[in-house]
Amino acid sequence: MANYSILDLVPITEGSDASTALERSKELAILADESGFTRYWVAEHHNMPGIASSATSVVIGHLAAATKRIRVGSGGIMLPNHAPLVVAEQFGTLASLYPDRIDLGLGRAPGTDGLTMQALRRNLEANVDDFPRDVVELQHYLKPHQAGQRVVATPGTGTNVPIWILGSSLFGAQLAALLGLPFAFASHFAPTYLDTALRIYREKFKPSETLDAPYVMVGANLCIADTDEEATFLRSSALQSFVNLRRGQPGPLPKPVDGFESNLNPGEQQMMQDIGQVSAIGSKSTARNAVIEILNRTEADEIMFVSAIWDHQKRLASYRQGAEVMQSIDARASNSAAAAEPITA
Repeated sequence: MANYSILDLVPITEGSDASTALERSKELAILADESGFTRYWVAEHHNMPGIASSATSVVIGHLAAATKRIRVGSGGIMLPNHAPLVVAEQFGTLASLYPDRIDLGLGRAPGTDGLTMQALRRNLEANVDDFPRDVVELQHYLKPHQAGQRVVATPGTGTNVPIWILGSSLFGAQLAALLGLPFAFASHFAPTYLDTALRIYREKFKPSETLDAPYVMVGANLCIADTDEEATFLRSSALQSFVNLRRGQPGPLPKPVDGFESNLNPGEQQMMQDIGQVSAIGSKSTARNAVIEILNRTEADEIMFVSAIWDHQKRLASYRQGAEVMQSIDARASNSAAAAEPITA
């Protein structure tokens, strides 16, 4: 069955700070390492008071140093914010420190607002249309040194850090297929084009030095608690944060509240329903059924869970139970395959 992984935004909770957020993410990465998760990714965001992963490559090094087995990487680096050579050197350094454990997921969004984007880039001559060219350039820097190559990433050259294309639309699917790269879809917050994007990626995929066949990862919201009601309550922190961001009022991850969605206007309620389509929220049994539905719908090779829970211990418990859910599904799949029976909830 599918591999299972974690996408962490390194949330800064109300009443906390960035140092605490980074320490908590380290604790979660250690749990993930011990619980069978395949990879642990952090995402680049800027000017976000509730997210502590802006210096993404630095955070990856912090987490890789604390773990032993799990792959650690970016979900993703927003490539238009950076020169490809700089990214190659950063991730080449990480790969030299932690061989065969570093992933490089790439996105083309700015990961921030327009004013901050200008502060990041100094000039806006580069744009998202340069993204395919920049990906190819970055691949070049990470491959073995070529005769006559005048610009070399050191460290970087010859590390062959695995590159992933991330996306929430059809563009990323088409590019990943064209380049023969693994594709991760951000269905945890933008599921609208999920089915179409996966179909295009699989239909147009061209084998490459990297992959012989398509490899799909899908994002899914995760919040597991003792009861469905408690999970809904805990999930309200993430929903509040999303609504606040859309209202132009980003801030630390707030404490959960009862009945949050019922107090929203109709448009915001619809938005909550839309972004929550690919989610496993509830008791362990409820979440398991939801994960099976996601896997049956997408036939994904890997599922990447995203969970922002204000209470750190409950967040750890949610991920621990998420691993148990995936292991139970895997065991059921193995038994069903032996008996030639379909997998059901």
